[in-house]
Amino acid sequence: MSPVTLLRDAPLRTLLGACLPGGGRARLSILIYHRVLATHDPLQPDIPDAALFRRHMHLLARQFRPLPLLEAVRRLREGSLPARAVCVTFDDGYADNAAIALPLLQQSGVPATFFVSTGFLEGGRMFNDTVFEVVRRLPEGTLSPDEVPGLDAPLAIGAGAASRIAAAHALIGAVKYLEPAARQAVVGRLAARVRDLPDDLMMTHAQLRALHAAGMEIGGHTVSHPILTRTPAAVARAEIAGGRAGLEALIDAPVRSFAYPNGKPGADYGPEHVAMVRELGFDCAVVTSHGVSVAATDPYQLARFTPWDRSESRFQLRMLRNSRRLHLAA
Repeated sequence: MSPVTLLRDAPLRTLLGACLPGGGRARLSILIYHRVLATHDPLQPDIPDAALFRRHMHLLARQFRPLPLLEAVRRLREGSLPARAVCVTFDDGYADNAAIALPLLQQSGVPATFFVSTGFLEGGRMFNDTVFEVVRRLPEGTLSPDEVPGLDAPLAIGAGAASRIAAAHALIGAVKYLEPAARQAVVGRLAARVRDLPDDLMMTHAQLRALHAAGMEIGGHTVSHPILTRTPAAVARAEIAGGRAGLEALIDAPVRSFAYPNGKPGADYGPEHVAMVRELGFDCAVVTSHGVSVAATDPYQLARFTPWDRSESRFQLRMLRNSRRLHLAA
């Protein structure tokens, strides 16, 4: 880092240190990503491309103290977390995490934790990705509520990106909370309307092992990414335990952290699932509530948020604003 950069960043680091103190008053920021694309995708504009992710990581390396998640959680409890502490996490297990994100993390010296759903490895595809890829390929027209249960009205598929983005989000919202078999049936019917859907979106076993070999943490994220509140208790427990067992077999190492699928308190997981994760022996778990975690935060409900801003100043402002929101538990 050049002396000019150090001098320019000094006032901001001081401000960040005041908003994100360490020690006994420590506040931990945890960021959540899913994918890093090679180039910008007009149909999914909130997903960072490689250039934007590189800027994010360089900024974190310059102005924050990036730490591995397990170390950060331990030091938060001990009262030894440094000021400006931040963790980077990824959910689901996309192939671009290994192919694109990993080299950029290594270039910036930023560690990360990857929460992987084992059921999609080696050629799987999550339902939301199927929806986006179908909408990308559908001809202009209309989908009716008869075709997609959960739609309130006919859904237009226009030519432009804005129309297709709206359509994809509407479809995901319509089917997301359906019973898994019903959701799969609806998405399967949509997929049958197009050709050449990608089968390489998710990691291979080799890519997962490469992340682990590079020193990145691997965390549990169930087998099939169910919405736990819509899943029978015995099945939910088997999903949580089975996902970890599959990962441990692949990397030959303990898996000690967990991310609740979708992660919204109450809607996607409940107190009974927090108890399961604790009873199964995980060290910590993360959710998708905004805010920062403090020593009093339930370590099985640590806050995370998504920094989607494309400009450095807006990214910094979002980090500062998020630091004001203390997250204790759901």
